[in-house]
Amino acid sequence: MNKQDRLKTIPPIDQLLDKALKQPSLSALDRDLLKDQIRHTVEVLKALILQDRWSGESDRTALSNWILNKTIDEVNDLMAPSLKPLINCTGIVLHTNLGRAPLSQAARESIETIIQGYVNLEIDLNTGKRGHRRNHVADLLCRITGAEDVAVVNNNAAAVFLALNTMTFQKEAIISRGELVEIGGSFRMPEVMEKSGSIMREVGSTNKTKATDYENAINDKTGALVVAHTSNYRILGFTEQVPLPKVVEIAHRHHLPVLHDIGGGILFDLTTIGLPDEPLVQDSIIAGTDVVTFSGDKVLGGPQCGIIAGKKEWIEKINSNPVMRAMRCDKLVYAALEATLKLYLQPKTLMTDNKTLRYLAQTPESIKKRCQQLMNRLSPDLKNEFQIDLEESEGQTGSGALPLETLPGYAVVMHSQQIPAEKLARHLRLQETPVIGYIKNERLFLDLRTVDDDMLDALAAVLNSLATF
Repeated sequence: MNKQDRLKTIPPIDQLLDKALKQPSLSALDRDLLKDQIRHTVEVLKALILQDRWSGESDRTALSNWILNKTIDEVNDLMAPSLKPLINCTGIVLHTNLGRAPLSQAARESIETIIQGYVNLEIDLNTGKRGHRRNHVADLLCRITGAEDVAVVNNNAAAVFLALNTMTFQKEAIISRGELVEIGGSFRMPEVMEKSGSIMREVGSTNKTKATDYENAINDKTGALVVAHTSNYRILGFTEQVPLPKVVEIAHRHHLPVLHDIGGGILFDLTTIGLPDEPLVQDSIIAGTDVVTFSGDKVLGGPQCGIIAGKKEWIEKINSNPVMRAMRCDKLVYAALEATLKLYLQPKTLMTDNKTLRYLAQTPESIKKRCQQLMNRLSPDLKNEFQIDLEESEGQTGSGALPLETLPGYAVVMHSQQIPAEKLARHLRLQETPVIGYIKNERLFLDLRTVDDDMLDALAAVLNSLATF
């Protein structure tokens, strides 16, 4: 049968539609949606025939069945949720590709409550007049950080941009060359500063910046001194950096503000859980910084947002900046952020209730125990098909936080002579509950640092399905 005969054999769209509407999986769909999908599938079939890529049967029944089956698959893909909960076995706590900070139970419950209907996002229930959405977290953030006032935007890049736009628009922003960081996704501090309307004034060198560098750069065009914490890299060796209090002293002596981009948003002393000392937001406020910017979805453990804290004079200007409206957060972010911040008011239960901090604080022994519990749940058939071992692993904080620090732990390691590790990893990613591990030396590692005890049954079920893979 030639191409034209095959094309003529394809049933009419309306006939295919009538047949599709009798299919249980398609009958509930909107008629126009289904018709458009069938038309698209027919065009795909025509292209295959014209390109000599059609290898199936060419009678009308076979073509009709192929179109309907293809339509069902396409509709299922279209209607299925694109965002899926998954099991993170990468050993990276703040994995940007996996949504960064896992929300606490309190934050999840708060979101579930808020999404049910209308909320008092911007209404003062006492007066009945319009309120400010930031008020839902302002008192909490000021209490925790010591700031006089706060603003909340949709991420830390927005926080830095808005602060710069408010403080240094068409003015010089003095910053050390060693702090011109790339903050992820190819967004670089110099570019953010340029787009904000700031005129970047670099001082010092990559590895050494001195107090006199700041002093000598200040002029009548200066708008602010900017300090960017190098949270995602370190310069080691022959280095010098001006302490933040000294930068503040220099700026204030010249009646200039200081903007400190602290990045990860750490409100808790990490040395108490065996991690390196990192600057706290509170320390920046104590040092006299006028404006501090940081993320809500990194070590803080909350939703994606950028937080701007500092002195009332500057925060009021930032909140009244017209650009704020383009960057403000919605009710779900505020619900999750408020619940997350309240965890910090209960230090005795913080490490248990804040998932991010709990994952960071886990001991290798506790992770090893969980790995053993998982291995006990694996079926004999799976163990016959794969070599499964328990090995030491090295996790990471992720998202640029603590870049030089590894998190020692354990992983369940799978290997097969017949199935390449990449194929195995892809198969696990495509399950109803995706499982994401990492490959090392042609073996698949499943680090359980970020896997809770109540996830083990689900993880074991996915792995046991590999016995028939």
